Amino acid sequence: MKTFLLFLAITTSLLATTLHLSIPANPSRFNPILATDSASSSITRWLFNGLVRYDKDGNIEPELAQSYAFLSPTLLEFRLRNDVFWSDGAPFSAKDVLFTYEAILSPEIFTPYSSGFSHVESVEIVDEYTLHVRYKYPYFKALEIWMMEVLPHHLLKDEKALMTSRFNQTPVGTGPYILETFALSKNIVLRANPHYFEGKPKPERLVFHFLPDNATEFMMLRSQKLDLSSITPLQHERQLDAGFHDFYAVHESIAHSYAYVGLNLEDPKFQDPRVRQALSLAIDRQELVDILLFGHGEVCTGPFLPRTNAFNPEVKAPQQESEKAKALLAQAGYTAENPLEFTLIASSGSRAATAEVLQYQLAKAGILMRIRVMEWQAFLNTVILPRRFEAVLLAWNLGLKSDAYSIWHSESRRKGGFNFVGYANGHVDALIKEAERTVDGEKFGKIYREIYRHIAEDVPYLFLYIPKSLSVVNRAITPVEPAFIGITHNLEKWEKLEE
Repeated sequence: MKTFLLFLAITTSLLATTLHLSIPANPSRFNPILATDSASSSITRWLFNGLVRYDKDGNIEPELAQSYAFLSPTLLEFRLRNDVFWSDGAPFSAKDVLFTYEAILSPEIFTPYSSGFSHVESVEIVDEYTLHVRYKYPYFKALEIWMMEVLPHHLLKDEKALMTSRFNQTPVGTGPYILETFALSKNIVLRANPHYFEGKPKPERLVFHFLPDNATEFMMLRSQKLDLSSITPLQHERQLDAGFHDFYAVHESIAHSYAYVGLNLEDPKFQDPRVRQALSLAIDRQELVDILLFGHGEVCTGPFLPRTNAFNPEVKAPQQESEKAKALLAQAGYTAENPLEFTLIASSGSRAATAEVLQYQLAKAGILMRIRVMEWQAFLNTVILPRRFEAVLLAWNLGLKSDAYSIWHSESRRKGGFNFVGYANGHVDALIKEAERTVDGEKFGKIYREIYRHIAEDVPYLFLYIPKSLSVVNRAITPVEPAFIGITHNLEKWEKLEE
């Protein structure tokens, strides 16, 4: 009898698993076509689905689609699943996909994701569960753009102002989880969708603890109140004890991101290439990796990630040459009596330490850099979106397939675009457009490596470093399987034996 009761208790505990995670900033909108910040995207990924997705090895597989096929180089057919329902019980159909496509391209919607869909000539509903997507020409990301999560036609078809819709705070999706509670600067709770088409997730709830500062997050980890989070290299090297390692497993992998300083190219002082080159020469990137990351990272040389065919290994990061930087600045009219001065704005958290090291390094070249640190949401709304800055310290999270358009093409300087520094190079624009029509992987890589070289030479960003991701997971959770696309790829299957 005791054995049976123990089994029952364990089984009940597994079925009622709650996972405790962290979120460093307030999400702006729970609408996938408007979620441009990492905080929003980290939530919407659990609430919505795309037609296709990456499997754990980075290969494309169907999601809301049952299957897909290219009927010609410019005609793509999707056959949709007929067992998918929105979290309010309404059935999913081809109408939802067409509605999402039209919303993304609407002149009333400001979204950087529209760039990928601009290559589509038409989307036609063949029947309730079949779609034909016709492209203007063979497009290198013909499948990847349909990883964009789908919106509900039945709820939003009459919405007059989607940008400010109540839906953006009270979403209805097809995903494995449903938003249960949300309030600014408070914990966000998602509950398992009992009617999810791939089966109800095993974790009953995901609790995202709002932890805007790294020290507080680390205290939660030390108190064993989080099941999944990340740690900094400093914490990994200097602040973990045996008890921490007994409770958590640490998983290290190269991140799909890089840190950079973005220079406002509308600012006259940064329009002078000698100034941008001087700034780049004043930085010791390896010192940044050694001091800030304790070696858990790599020097960044340009806009695309290593181990992709867009990466150009011939481009090297400049070594720190403070005297050469001073000479370039002198040519541009800056001297010890009239130094180059500007303000670098960063969001609160670990980036403040990066700013301080940069300030020290630039001072060696006679550059006076002031630092301003802001809370993320205020930083996004008052600095990035209105483009009121001289320089910003940020990081890009990049997809598995390089796409330069949204960040580097001059057309993306428009409102809502990711090219907020105002970069424009006609030759780079032409190469980006050429690559969009190149489906041959080898030719595509050659074009992108040339784009990489040009951007690195233009110095619109001060490319800094590529960190390694240090994820920590409660050892009571199983099955945890590190993968190319990240450790949470199978989170819906995680179980946790509660004590």
